[in-house]
Order: sequence, then structure tokens, then C-alpha cells
Amino acid sequence: MTSRDAAESSPTRVVEPDGTPLDVFSLPTDPASLEELLRDLFENHWREITFGILIQGAAWEMKTDRPPTRIGMLDGYLTVAFGVPHFHVCIGENKGPRNRPTSPELARHRRTARAEIYRRMGRTCVPMSWGVQLFNGANEQQITVLLPNPFLHPETDKILKEPDWSRLALWDKLRARWFGLTDPDPIDRSAGRFAHA
Repeated sequence: MTSRDAAESSPTRVVEPDGTPLDVFSLPTDPASLEELLRDLFENHWREITFGILIQGAAWEMKTDRPPTRIGMLDGYLTVAFGVPHFHVCIGENKGPRNRPTSPELARHRRTARAEIYRRMGRTCVPMSWGVQLFNGANEQQITVLLPNPFLHPETDKILKEPDWSRLALWDKLRARWFGLTDPDPIDRSAGRFAHA
């Protein structure tokens, strides 16, 4: 599927190992689409997002105080640099050096095989958080980007007394861009207050 094709616009309900339900919307995994997505998030929304790895037993929730100094592709890897700190995500074909090429099996393992936007449900089965996730060919998480949360203060992450639904603007933008869904989904604005899963 290319970035020009509309991704499947209906979510799939999956359940995390801890029992938390997620509504998952599958994104295209071709390199051009993934580069467009990641460039948009990190070039245009770096102030709003939190990013890292969220796996059982570890959550790296990183923010940056400046825009990327460089975003570029090399041998299938997209690099996002913030001066010296940087990360790499394999979103395309990884060939390796000429004298030691990457095996086809390892290239498939490294490359993004699944990309999605998701909304995580709380105890009452209403959305509590929204994000983007990429997984490699072995179904290992490559990166999670947490989108602005209407229940949390943008600078302190403290729980707000009243939800700020304007903080779903980036989620709504991603739904419109990748799925053609231009109207906000009432499900996203159905919770009255924040509740952990």
C-alpha cells in the first residue's frame, strides 16, 4: 500500500498483555509513507509529542526542547537527530556494507512490518491515550509516539480537572491524512475524566 492509498479506516480491537484494549488503525508500511509520517511528527509537532519505547517492563517517554537538527535516510534507516542525541528506525531496505551485506532474513527482521495509530482504552472502555507505533518484522516495537493527551497538562503531564479536547488536533489530523476521516470521532471525546487502565 502506498501513501496515496487510503489505509483501512475501521479500527481493530486488540488486547494488550495486561488486558488493556486498544483500537488500532493500520498504516501503510512503505518507506515513503513512513518517512512522511515520521518527518511530519518530528519536524512539525516536536513540541507536542512524547516518544520512546513502551514495552512490558519499560517505558521510555522522551521529549525534546528543540526541533530536529537533521532527519535523513541511509541504507533503509531514518535518522532523527537533535544535535548529538539521535535515533534510527529501519523503515526501508537495509542492504548493509558491500563487504558484509545484510542477509534477507535480517533485513526483514529490521524493517518496519507494521505501523499503526491507536487509542488506548481506560477501565470504562473509553479512550485515555492516543499514539503511533511501529513494529519490525519480528513484531518487536521500534518506536511509540505518544500524541497530545486531552487529560494531561502539556508541560507537566499532571491530570487536568477538565479535558482539553483541542489536544486531539494532531490525532484528528492523522486520521484525516491517513484514513480520509475528516470529522472528529465522538468516541475520542467520550470520557469525562482520566482513569488509568
